[in-house]
Amino acid sequence: MHMLFPRFQLQRLASMVAGIGLCGLLAGAAPAYAQLGGPRLNLPSLPSSLPHLPIEPRLPVQEAVNPVLSTVPLQQLRLTTVRNLLRQHPDLLEADPRGELIRRAELVLLSPPPGMVDAALALGFTLLRAQTLPELDLDQVVLRPPNGQTTAQALLVLRALRPDVEADFNHIYTASGEVSTNSSLANTSTTARVRLGLIDGGVDARHPALQHSELHLWGCQGTPVPSVHGTAVASLMVGAQGTPSLAPDTVLYAADIYCGLPAGGAAEDVASALAWMARERVAVVNISLVGPANRVLERSVQALTRKGHVVVAAVGNDGPAAPPLYPASYAGAVGVTGVTRAQKVLPEAAQGPQVMFAAPGAQVNVAKVGGGYHSVRGTSFAAPRVAALLAQQIQQPDVAAAQAALARLAAAALDLGAPGRDPVYGLGLVGADTP
Repeated sequence: MHMLFPRFQLQRLASMVAGIGLCGLLAGAAPAYAQLGGPRLNLPSLPSSLPHLPIEPRLPVQEAVNPVLSTVPLQQLRLTTVRNLLRQHPDLLEADPRGELIRRAELVLLSPPPGMVDAALALGFTLLRAQTLPELDLDQVVLRPPNGQTTAQALLVLRALRPDVEADFNHIYTASGEVSTNSSLANTSTTARVRLGLIDGGVDARHPALQHSELHLWGCQGTPVPSVHGTAVASLMVGAQGTPSLAPDTVLYAADIYCGLPAGGAAEDVASALAWMARERVAVVNISLVGPANRVLERSVQALTRKGHVVVAAVGNDGPAAPPLYPASYAGAVGVTGVTRAQKVLPEAAQGPQVMFAAPGAQVNVAKVGGGYHSVRGTSFAAPRVAALLAQQIQQPDVAAAQAALARLAAAALDLGAPGRDPVYGLGLVGADTP
């Protein structure tokens, strides 16, 4: 499958690594880390021992909130979730040098050049998984570091093998919103049948809010694992009978990238789900998940948007001064912020050039797993409104159609901030006419 390096080159490389030692190889680690997935996030530091955090029952990564975190301000929710997961699952998860959540002892090679995998195996790496994503023109290879090397050290070794290598951590992406116990309901509108994609946790297909839609499910080996966050977002996109959906009777393609697992939602999972969306020719895909910059995620999003798909993503709730979160901050993605019922930006919402639109994101009623409804808050629940509006205008992936739909939505947006596009509200508020 992979061409071997010429023997003299491999021997020379092995001798070089052995000669300088791992410490020598890592002498430039600080500047190298600045390139391991984008700019360093200025989030509060994550102490390695995390001494002040109580051990709680496992929190599924994809869930926005639960009783354990119900008192955590939304602006701190993502960091608190990361801290809890690191304490609860040290065997599965760890932090990268910037404090972001990753799968322990896993590195992803993206479309490795000939000989790269064989050279890595010769240095002690272990091949865990390999997958071809022809829809994105990408290959994914997941490696385990050699014994005695940390994941961060091993990534630098891979970078030393080939300067052009596309390698990164297997970052974990989390939800971007919060759920409360408010049970009030809202009316819905009806529109023409559309096709729409969702990458999130699993959805409760039996909920009455979703029974008017045709659901195509992906992931978890065909066994549905409904989640709070995935069900909530799905109900905003296609729901009926009590949720403020913009597109009931939608054909929803829902990819579950978590399956209830603590290490679910990794970059390779998102890429695989995006490939499925491309294969099914789903024009608009909503991703209400956030995390750090990652080369696998970036290349996958770019590949999809180049084919005429639209990726709508929540900008996150780490606060207006926080570094950008992804995939919303990638070029080509449609970043969405949230506003209150008074049409003021959520205080916890991210701000910056990644914000393209604003939509209602507070006191929003959504479907609850097992039946009933509850109230949610966060940019997670603003993004699906924008996705539903765009999906009504784009039937098949098409670059020109996508650009035209975005232009029409921008023309209809209510400018709430500084004239024109601004870093708080983007091009303006859309979807506010829906209860």
